[in-house]
Amino acid sequence: MSTIAIVGIPASGFALQTTLERVPEVEFEVERVVATEPERVMPYIWASAEPDQFEALQAALEDDPTTDNVELLVDLEEERLYRMSWVGRTKFAIHILVEESGTIIDANGKDDGWQLRILFPDRDSLSATYEFCEENDIPLEIEQIYQIDESPRRGQYGLTEEQYETLMAALEAGYYDIPREISGEELSDSLGISHQALSERLRRAYKNLISNALVVGENELR
Repeated sequence: MSTIAIVGIPASGFALQTTLERVPEVEFEVERVVATEPERVMPYIWASAEPDQFEALQAALEDDPTTDNVELLVDLEEERLYRMSWVGRTKFAIHILVEESGTIIDANGKDDGWQLRILFPDRDSLSATYEFCEENDIPLEIEQIYQIDESPRRGQYGLTEEQYETLMAALEAGYYDIPREISGEELSDSLGISHQALSERLRRAYKNLISNALVVGENELR
């Protein structure tokens, strides 16, 4: 039975540590990852930053020991899409894609590390990946596990507990009503988080809902 795991890993045990140290304000969101060779993978990755930081970001990416063949594909005002090869410490991702036939559904990276959502063909593949990380001193933290066919609605659509609770709080407070019963600022205050944190949490929740309801359900599990 297919299993999805949400895992956390510090940049020091994975990818782009040097880049995140040199440009700590940047946030990465992986669009997709493919295995191109036994020793490297090729991610398509969005970088979000202030416009004046992209020159430093480009230089950091090219100098990063976990990257090769960095190519800018899309240049927007506050976002850029890159294609690159991940090498070196990214053997964790290579193991998932090549050895365990897994799929990295999405991954988000910032200065405090990475969070990945991974689809495994079965629970044994997840266990094998965890053992691989222990044997190779890769500091993997499993945050959430659920089975595709048995999970409750929150798990079924790939939502973290925080995302689920935020969506439910927004719904119950009338955030999605027309007209709205509560503003974003009021909702963030009631949850005890910043308005920016609320926006980011909702955006990632929407992405998880769309990915699982429209993408995973129709394509990934066939």
